[in-house]
Amino acid sequence: MPMYKVRPFQGGPDSAVLAQHLPACMYRVRSVHHDSQGGGSHAAATEEVDPSLQALESRQEEILKRLYELKAAVDGLSKMIQTPDADFDATNIIQADEHAPLTASAADLDNLLGKDYGALKDIVINANPSLPPLSLLVLHSLLCERYKILSAIHTHSSVKYVPEHLLKCFGEQARKQSRHEYQLAFTLIWKDVLKPQMKFSVQTMCPIEGEGNIARFLFSLLGQKHNAVTATLIDSWVDTAIFQLKEGSNKERAAVLRSMNTALGKTSWLVGSELTVADVVTWCALRQTESTSGVPANVQKWLKSCENLAPFQSALKLLK
Repeated sequence: MPMYKVRPFQGGPDSAVLAQHLPACMYRVRSVHHDSQGGGSHAAATEEVDPSLQALESRQEEILKRLYELKAAVDGLSKMIQTPDADFDATNIIQADEHAPLTASAADLDNLLGKDYGALKDIVINANPSLPPLSLLVLHSLLCERYKILSAIHTHSSVKYVPEHLLKCFGEQARKQSRHEYQLAFTLIWKDVLKPQMKFSVQTMCPIEGEGNIARFLFSLLGQKHNAVTATLIDSWVDTAIFQLKEGSNKERAAVLRSMNTALGKTSWLVGSELTVADVVTWCALRQTESTSGVPANVQKWLKSCENLAPFQSALKLLK
């Protein structure tokens, strides 16, 4: 038995359909396709374009134009980034920029490190003896060729044992002059740290961490100047050496060696015609990972060019 009855919407075959007065739509609006007079002419043909709509269209065109310009700039920058799998000639970029050639001049330590009357500027580096930063030792030798440097090596209490050759990695340090007669102090502390750390102003400076970052800073003290494109390529090679040669897989190392072989086929050094920090860090990464056997011909020639220099020979002795 049904709960309740409802009035049938439609009766049987002989009954009439109930009249249902339903609206054609929810509500009516005035047609935008006809004028108020009902003449049937289109408003689009007679009415002027709304100024606010014109302003919106102009703004849209301006935004699109700026986006296209930004995309073109990003595409240009992407061609300047040197990666192991990149298939472009970075040497051409350097040679094409004739307005800012590579230059080397004596560095002004007061401008680089700040002027401090009556005190010797002291660069202090903490490094782990289990992972000696070979590139920093090469750069120390290069700095000794430019400045009078007071070098010292200490052992932190967090380290139980330091090999003898690391305690003498700066050579025999016979202090023959008073402290104020030196231009720069270079202190290496063997300490239990995850990454090398450097300070040259112990009171006011946050430490610089990472072998690559410290190497960039130390090499800047040699006074070598670079244009923006060359500096970018140098930084790219330094990062490649640290993250792909030193810490990467065998596949990544092989890709880097191919890129090096291509670059060294154009110039004697990785970036341009002069030794840069990219060569120092890359050489050290190859030597420390024992990746020098079976390298391409141009890379082999470059290795010999590096090791013909006295600072590299000193560092090479630490690996034997």
